[in-house]
Amino acid sequence: MPRIAKGAIPSPNIWNTPQLYELENRAVDPDGAAEAAMRAIRPWDGATVLDIGCGTGYHLPGLSAAAARVIGVEPHGDLVTLARRRCAALPNVEVHAAAAQDLPLPDMSVDVAVARWAYFFGPGSEPGLRELSRVVRRGGAAFVVDLDAGRGAFGRWFSRTVPTYSAREVEAFWTRQGWQRQELDLRMVFERRADLEAVLRIEFAPDVARQAIAETPGLELDYPNVLRWRLF
Repeated sequence: MPRIAKGAIPSPNIWNTPQLYELENRAVDPDGAAEAAMRAIRPWDGATVLDIGCGTGYHLPGLSAAAARVIGVEPHGDLVTLARRRCAALPNVEVHAAAAQDLPLPDMSVDVAVARWAYFFGPGSEPGLRELSRVVRRGGAAFVVDLDAGRGAFGRWFSRTVPTYSAREVEAFWTRQGWQRQELDLRMVFERRADLEAVLRIEFAPDVARQAIAETPGLELDYPNVLRWRLF
């Protein structure tokens, strides 16, 4: 059985099929729009960057190219092993097994914190947000890149798969927390049709995935996201 940090909420796509989620990571945002939007708000050149829910460490090498130090945190022990293996040759990257609400970092030790697709569940994330307030230095920033479930076919498919999810309640939650938002019109672009279909199957319930596949011709689909941020 994999080692799971206490309090972690299961992520059924990457936890169950990390090899397929790798295909999704490669396909998402080939234009670099999400990173450009974050860097326009708070660049991380020469900074200490924290990647919360880093999974297999897909984004850690890219962050390490500009940052002085990169810290990945992931609650799933098997994914931590893969992330450490991926970054073994990068001396400025470290990966810890921990949950967002219990970060193994000193107070005010991080300049920029990023969570990609790790905060779908707005209400209930308060302990993790309190940890961000503890570890991010003054003058720093925290970013959350998330699916925008209120827009597009992807949002509609997600809402059908997770009917208990309320985009309105999530928006109200982040507003109460004092975070700002910016819509991101991302896209996924695949090299093979089989990869696109496999990713849709790990993202949605079987009947919804079949519909999504039928509604998506070719190798590309729109992926509406929202960037949320807070400056400290």
